Amino acid sequence: MLRFWQTCRRTGSRTSPSTRFPKPLTFSGAHVKMECMSNQAAFEPKVIAFVCNWCTYLGADLAGTSRLEYPPNLRIVRLPCTGRIDFNLVIKALESGADAVLVSGCHPGDCHYTSGNFHARRRWILFRELLQTLGFDVERIHFSWISAAEGAKFQKFVTEIIKKAQKMGPYTAMKEITKS
Repeated sequence: MLRFWQTCRRTGSRTSPSTRFPKPLTFSGAHVKMECMSNQAAFEPKVIAFVCNWCTYLGADLAGTSRLEYPPNLRIVRLPCTGRIDFNLVIKALESGADAVLVSGCHPGDCHYTSGNFHARRRWILFRELLQTLGFDVERIHFSWISAAEGAKFQKFVTEIIKKAQKMGPYTAMKEITKS
């Protein structure tokens, strides 16, 4: 599906988002009439997920192979272990325009690298306090444990995050934070 700005660029439309396109668009033989909607109605949040290679990534794979549906707004970044996630990546994701971020790994005690998830949890507690002090909206950053056998849990959790991000709207506070 084309995004709003791609559709407007392809049709040469320079009108406001609330106006209609002058001509219907044709995609591979199908006659499809597209309409630009208001920004709030057309808002689809971008969610970045930093996931463990051994558990959460395989949980996402299980959700896909089980044909469990979840919104396509999620972009997965696979890392060897959540214990090795540099939390600057989380800030960089928000800086790049993400509306929410998910960090997820193995359950405590199940880490393939012995104690990586314990390191991640310890870092997360300190990082969350630091983010609150700096003025970040910590409700947009999620931390969870999802194993390889929990495809349904992954699907449910991601769907909840995306719905919550849709209700919260675009994350514009990052621009204000980076200015100061």
